[in-house]
Amino acid sequence: MLRRRLLDSLKLALAAFAYATCATPSIANTPADGFPNKTVRIVVPVAAGGSADKLARTLAQKLSERWHQSVVVENVSGASGTIGAGQVARATPDGYTLLLGGEGVTLNASLFKRLPYDTRHAFRGVTKAVVSPQVLVVRPDLGVKTFGEYLALTKRKPGELALGLPGNGGIAHVAHEMLSRQLGIEVNYIPYPGGGPATLDLLGGHIDGTLITLAAVTDYVRNGRLTALAVTTPYRSKALPQVPTMAEAGAPGFAVESWQGLLAPAGTPTDVIERINRDATAVLAQPGTRQHLEEAGFVVVASSAQALDDTLSKDLPRYAAVIASAGIKLN
Repeated sequence: MLRRRLLDSLKLALAAFAYATCATPSIANTPADGFPNKTVRIVVPVAAGGSADKLARTLAQKLSERWHQSVVVENVSGASGTIGAGQVARATPDGYTLLLGGEGVTLNASLFKRLPYDTRHAFRGVTKAVVSPQVLVVRPDLGVKTFGEYLALTKRKPGELALGLPGNGGIAHVAHEMLSRQLGIEVNYIPYPGGGPATLDLLGGHIDGTLITLAAVTDYVRNGRLTALAVTTPYRSKALPQVPTMAEAGAPGFAVESWQGLLAPAGTPTDVIERINRDATAVLAQPGTRQHLEEAGFVVVASSAQALDDTLSKDLPRYAAVIASAGIKLN
């Protein structure tokens, strides 16, 4: 009798367990669960040594520490950044391949007749990490100490001053074209595959100056190896507060601000985007990281993913109008 009661109790318990198991809805794993569980690659579409490279390597180091996974930086330069951007656009949209991009992503949409991707639909924003001025720097032995003296030299010797550009058709090119049209000056543009090579040639005396993201040359300005004449933003940089804005120094109303941030291939799941955004903005907010970037000349923004998507949407028509007006084309 006791044995039968025990068997009946066991059957009831098993039946209750089976019912509970079937009745409880299963919780499906989402793509962000366990992300990342392998190496994450950040593609920098310009040569090593420039400001984009500095930002990418800072993010890679901090994210690797946070994720306990390798985050590697790969420089894929060429064709004004479109080769590297194209690699990311074609990558599996799972968050493991990211682009360290900037306004060049939108500029190239108007500079090239054909691209291996449709800029409007190729990427999703992750975060606009930083904004930064472009800064006009020259070699100290050029004999130019101010922006006014630079303007005077370009007018005295039109087309002779060799100005290096970190990418043909990049933000520096477009900004200087805007400046040239406003002030009626002419220089000889020398394109480079990135800010690093342009800076090295300027330090070596092979060119006269460059317009470049400030973070790429702050140390050289501080140690006197380069002379900074003016920044393109309507505000001075905290990193080099002694350098005037172009609007202050002789180009009234002039203002150009560049940005850099992380983008992912279109189709990357929203929860993966949100995971990367949450962690990237967290490391950018760390006091040590923020101070390191701001001392280099960046202004840390650490935006939402949507804010970067909005920037892309607004910049496409804005820069298209400037490029069409200036007649800049790359193919």
